[in-house]
Amino acid sequence: MTPPVFAHGSLRLYLLALLDEQPRHGYELIQALSDRFGGTYSPSAGTIYPRLSKLEEEGLVSKTTDGRKTVYEITDAGRAELEARRPELDAIENEVTDSVRRLADGVRAEVNDAMRSLRAELASAAREAKRASTTTSASAAGATGGTSSTGWSGDARAETSRTVHEADLVLSEFRQQLRTDLRTHANRGRVTPESVTLLRARLAQVRADVLATLAEH
Repeated sequence: MTPPVFAHGSLRLYLLALLDEQPRHGYELIQALSDRFGGTYSPSAGTIYPRLSKLEEEGLVSKTTDGRKTVYEITDAGRAELEARRPELDAIENEVTDSVRRLADGVRAEVNDAMRSLRAELASAAREAKRASTTTSASAAGATGGTSSTGWSGDARAETSRTVHEADLVLSEFRQQLRTDLRTHANRGRVTPESVTLLRARLAQVRADVLATLAEH
């Protein structure tokens, strides 16, 4: 997803909005911006501090020193400008929400694709087990002069069917739980591209492990 880009003057306005929530030092502002944009936008110190200095020169923010940290706080003049530009700030907030939602949708799509793929592999394994069971049953019948098998074939088919059904339930439960988690974190602006990368890698590993287990039988 393309990282959001602030229009001219919009970043300083968003910094005012963050400081209106609570006083922050520079790193906290950088982290807050990264969190709000779901990790898709993380400004450098060289981007943030010059704007903070400009806001201070204009009397919109003040700063105090807390140990080795410089803490910035919005002034009354800063709040007045923030209120005067509220429609512009609302438009920025809408863009943040849309960006995070698109990222969450992408993660859900990745989960759905992975689940469908794994479900298809399990179904294929079930068909293979059924064919193998049928072949074994036929061979046993031929060896005994046409008598029926001992019932192992039917039991194997029933067990395979139950196992596939159980696996399908597990996959569905996982997908539902993860979708709920994604919605919750998306609303907080905390779904990051790294989450998608991690999810894809872990699901691929799970699929490989399951297939390896199936190949052993």
